[in-house]
Order: sequence, then structure tokens, then C-alpha cells
Amino acid sequence: MNQTRRTFLQATMAAGTVAIATSAGLLTPNTVLAAWPKKAFDAESLADAVKAIAGSAETVDSKEISVEAPDIAENGAVVSVTVKSKAAKTEQISILVPENANPLCASYVTTDAVDGFVTGRIKMRKTSDVIAVVKANGKLLTAKKPVKVTLGGCGG
Repeated sequence: MNQTRRTFLQATMAAGTVAIATSAGLLTPNTVLAAWPKKAFDAESLADAVKAIAGSAETVDSKEISVEAPDIAENGAVVSVTVKSKAAKTEQISILVPENANPLCASYVTTDAVDGFVTGRIKMRKTSDVIAVVKANGKLLTAKKPVKVTLGGCGG
């Protein structure tokens, strides 16, 4: 059999399988993609973002939450952040930056089977606090870390 014909038949069969699965409702955006809290990520104020993601804007400062980030970020486009929660029954961890146009940077839903720990990189428009909001035992606990964003990391 001609190799071009074989490739064409394989691609046609794969496309047909995907089309059948889609038309049968097996491949829908709700089953393939993660939930996207659009209202929370589009919020323009810190309170609105927290309320949209957690249901309430009432937070309590907690020593059970720690935020690790550099004191001075050389590049605001890539700021490494780690949030650790020692609170029992941590359900959700969200990372926010009030000075960004849209404060919510990331939000993670966790279970009791995992430690309350997330790490990643976020963008920061300018010098601001990095705020972690943790939902645990039905309460919203928070902690923050100030991060100075500089051009070239020279402290200016």
C-alpha cells in the first residue's frame, strides 16, 4: 500500500473517531477542560476577586499560612511564589496581586489527600503585596508578602 494513502486513511479514521465521540457528547468542553471561574479572573478589585472565587470577601490573617516570594523581583513577568498552608482541611488556595489589572493570578482546589502547598510563577505589573487566600474549615485565611518589582533588579 502506498505510504501517502496509508497516512491519509489513518488521519481520516482518527478524525472520524473524534467526530463520532464529539457528536455522542463524550467530548464536550465541560468534560475535557478544567472549570474556569471567569468572573473571579475578570474582577478588577481584590474584594471582588476574593468574593467571586471563595463566596465571601471576609478574610482573617493567619500564621498558619506562609507566602514565600523574593523581596525584590528582577523581572515582574516571572515572579516565583510558594504558598504553604498548615490549616486543617485546606480546600482552596488562591494567589492575588492587588496592583495587577486583574488581581487573581491563580486558584487551586485541593483535597484532604494532598498537603496545602502550591508553587508557581506569576506576573506582577508593579511593586505590590502577594496575597494568599486559603479556604480551610469554611473560613478564609490570608497572609501576604511585599514584593518590590524593579527593572533589572537594582532596587530602583
